[in-house]
Amino acid sequence: MNRILVLILFCIGTFSLQAQNFSVSGTVDEADTGLPLPGVNIILKNTTNGVVTDFDGNYTINNITAGDVLVFSYVGFLPQEITVGENQTEINVILKTDSAALDEVVVIGYGTQQKKDITGAVSVVSNKTIEQLNPIKVEQALQGTAAGVNVTPSSGAPGAGININIRGIASNSENGPLVLIDGYQGDLNTINPNDIESISILKDAQAAIYGIAGANGVVLVSTKSGKKNTAPTIQYDAYVGVQETSRELPLLNATEYGLLLNESYANNGQALPFPNVSELGRGTDFQEEVFDTSPIMSHNLTLNGGSEKVTYSFGVSHLDQEGVIGAKKSDFQRSTARFNIGVDISDAFTFTGNTIYTSIDRRSINENGLGSVLFNALNIPPTFGVDQEDVDGTLGNEIINPLSQIENTFNDYNLNKFNGSFSLDYMPIDELTFTSRIGYSLSTSKGKDFAPIIDYGPGKVFNNVRSTVNQNRINDNSYTYDLFGTYENTFDETHHLTGTAGMTVIRNWGDGLYATGYDVPNNSWDFADISLTTGTNDGLNNSAYKYDIRKLSFFGRLQYDYKGKYLFSGMLRRDASTRFGPENRVGYFPSATAGWILSEEYFLSDSNVISFLKLRGSFGILGNDEAGGAEFYRSLLNGEATYVLDGNLVNGTALGRIANPASGWEEAEKTNIGIDLRLLNNRIDISADVFREDRKDLLVAGIPVSGIFGGGAPGSGAPTINAGTTRNEGLEFAINYKENFGDDIRVGVGYNATFLRNEVTEVNGTEFLPGGQFGVGQPQPARFQEGFPIGYFYGYETDGIFQNQAEVDAHPSQETLGAAASPGDIRYVDTNGDGVINVDDRTNIGDPIPTATMGLNLNFSYKNFDFTAYTYASLGNDMVRNYERNQPNVNRHAYYLERWTGPGTSNEVPRVTTGATSNVAFSDFYVEDASYARIQNVQIGYSLPETFLEKTGINRLRIYTSVQNLYTFTNYKGFDPSASTGEAIGGGIDYGFYPVPRIFLAGLNLNF
Repeated sequence: MNRILVLILFCIGTFSLQAQNFSVSGTVDEADTGLPLPGVNIILKNTTNGVVTDFDGNYTINNITAGDVLVFSYVGFLPQEITVGENQTEINVILKTDSAALDEVVVIGYGTQQKKDITGAVSVVSNKTIEQLNPIKVEQALQGTAAGVNVTPSSGAPGAGININIRGIASNSENGPLVLIDGYQGDLNTINPNDIESISILKDAQAAIYGIAGANGVVLVSTKSGKKNTAPTIQYDAYVGVQETSRELPLLNATEYGLLLNESYANNGQALPFPNVSELGRGTDFQEEVFDTSPIMSHNLTLNGGSEKVTYSFGVSHLDQEGVIGAKKSDFQRSTARFNIGVDISDAFTFTGNTIYTSIDRRSINENGLGSVLFNALNIPPTFGVDQEDVDGTLGNEIINPLSQIENTFNDYNLNKFNGSFSLDYMPIDELTFTSRIGYSLSTSKGKDFAPIIDYGPGKVFNNVRSTVNQNRINDNSYTYDLFGTYENTFDETHHLTGTAGMTVIRNWGDGLYATGYDVPNNSWDFADISLTTGTNDGLNNSAYKYDIRKLSFFGRLQYDYKGKYLFSGMLRRDASTRFGPENRVGYFPSATAGWILSEEYFLSDSNVISFLKLRGSFGILGNDEAGGAEFYRSLLNGEATYVLDGNLVNGTALGRIANPASGWEEAEKTNIGIDLRLLNNRIDISADVFREDRKDLLVAGIPVSGIFGGGAPGSGAPTINAGTTRNEGLEFAINYKENFGDDIRVGVGYNATFLRNEVTEVNGTEFLPGGQFGVGQPQPARFQEGFPIGYFYGYETDGIFQNQAEVDAHPSQETLGAAASPGDIRYVDTNGDGVINVDDRTNIGDPIPTATMGLNLNFSYKNFDFTAYTYASLGNDMVRNYERNQPNVNRHAYYLERWTGPGTSNEVPRVTTGATSNVAFSDFYVEDASYARIQNVQIGYSLPETFLEKTGINRLRIYTSVQNLYTFTNYKGFDPSASTGEAIGGGIDYGFYPVPRIFLAGLNLNF
């Protein structure tokens, strides 16, 4: 009996020892290089117990018992499962690369495809690039990192809009790409860059799967999601910094201004305004007064993880950026929250959901245009004091003290937006997947602008004799429903087929309300609300609009490859849209692509130099329905007319615009031939594309059409018709090189370039379309005209400065331009040779479209140190200086110190005078080469060694410092050669662009 009891106690004790928990440690290395792998997931199978390797590939996982199975997984490598032996406290693992996973999977619309199999022109920007650039807005991460993509700010002010053009400008209206976030129509302006996993950019006929909306290219954004069988990880990213203006313009100081003004008055026979110039000193530098350093900060917190059945990712962020002009009166705040979840409901059903909430609060100053803050800072005389107004009215009617302007600026804009998608995938068999997805976007914005009673001086256009408050509320909503199926199978191990077919329903609807109130109590922002105003007005005090646009689409795509080397795809989409007239609502958009992977052929398969070589080509027809809307096929009763009713004159309305039921979308024919090449074991990656796009049926307004009822009615206008065509053609090139030198040094270099030629090939029914503004009362300077680039500048060509009266007498008269010429005036070219200088001598004097754009990006790391630098260049783009006010008493730029003062003194800068001259006519004197190269971002970081972190529970701690917009190399005289209003016609006219700030940051990346 005692022996049995002892045996039982011995067995219990042995079982207890076997079930005892212990820790397992080790390292994970890469098989090909032997280097440690940071970030590898190690998880106890079928549990949530897991860890990730540190920077040196080390790990420790607790609460392990003998017989447990550890799963080691990492993107791009084959996973391993290892059973823990009895008392096995150390397990070292070597992961082998997964050749299929290493070939990047790219989102292409209604599906994904391995990069090696893509036959279209697609660029990808990864989250690693986004993290290195630390962009405030997503669009900034695309500049210089993706060939063919040109990004221009509309202003450097916090929260200002950013323009994206893919392979140039092809339309006279909307040129921005279609943006899809996780499959639904979205807006890059409201998304947190830290939430993005990758961005795919479809640039050619590959975008035809989106039919009527794909002509301007497609940007596909994938947000971060959790990974299966990964332990929960927390990542905290933050930075703080200071901002300053990236540029100040050289202006005259008070003494220089006094001398020039005296000379100007003397040249017109007037008394000198400053008899004692020596007493003026330097005066007030209004740029220094307006510009200031300002803070910026950002916080991001992300939680990721997943089990065998559920994955999740949660992120929150807050950004606060003040302006370098106006501080809190020019600031931008953005807060976001994001939640992504994936659930394997069963072997056949998978649910995926994501939701993003964005809150934006923005205040702004007058940023761009005649009368903007910088326009005033550049033109107000330095002899004025900081609080001095133009009480004598000597500066014209639009120049005021910029400091007073900022002080009396009051506005606020707030946006709240929910967007996301929910999808359900059903896989009845391994080869077939059905997807049902609903995407939504719900946004409400409110804006308020208050103008107090203010007197800036006699006749100023900004004077207010009554205080007013303008308020608006705008609702914009959309939903997208996709239902499609994907079949993928391989036959006889040589024929691989993928077919996708489905439908999409889209509805965009919303409304807006605008109202104005007069006489705000106490003339104060604190009481600026329409409900509190006490005054009335005889004019219209409010307005409203409403819209509802719907689309129904059917699409199909077939992808086929033979033996993994002969590739083909064909797409067809049918779109029906309520945007256009009933005669032209349905369109068909076909495309085809093909490729040949030569590196799989016998004559290259054994090459030690060529790792991969593919030729590809595409052709397709795409549409652009953002060029216009329902207003073009409906008659509008927005004109005014006087009618005779019962013998009395009665005011009423009339047709303001005549309908065109045949109006339709723009159509783009895109052709692309490309090559992809990888050399030396994939260390060098090269791609090149030659492309052409012919854009047809551009909407042209105001073309006279006879025989239509109402055409001669008072206030009526001719209809808008599809009449214009354009052509863009060019070359893209990108090369990337990466190399590891031993265990400690890693180097990466990337370069891309795009060369572009743009031309308007036809404008049916009219000679040209004008656009933009220059000065006051002058003809519009930009044109859309056959044979020229879109938005080219149309003005007078100059030929230096008249040096003496003999040259003036020998030259054709310029009197029709404003005044007879005198020595020291600009000499204009008689381009048509008719012996007189007049409007018929205007010609092409430049255009704002760059002929080449380039990006050069460097990555370097040594042990725990890392360094990155991103640069961008734009060549051949011209810009108009329209921020200089040609009034007698305004300040001038320092280049006027090199003006003409007598024969032989200058052949570039004219004389100064208060008298009338023709020097103000729009000419190439005001057009400059705005080519530039900019160091966009330089960053230096250091990751703390694992030995410092092993007892803290922190997996990674990196600290860094960076500078954004470090320096811009350019000969352009203005603030920012990269800026653009975004308009196709008139986009390159500088009204005094708010410069992009130079930003100094210090930050950290923290992983638990």
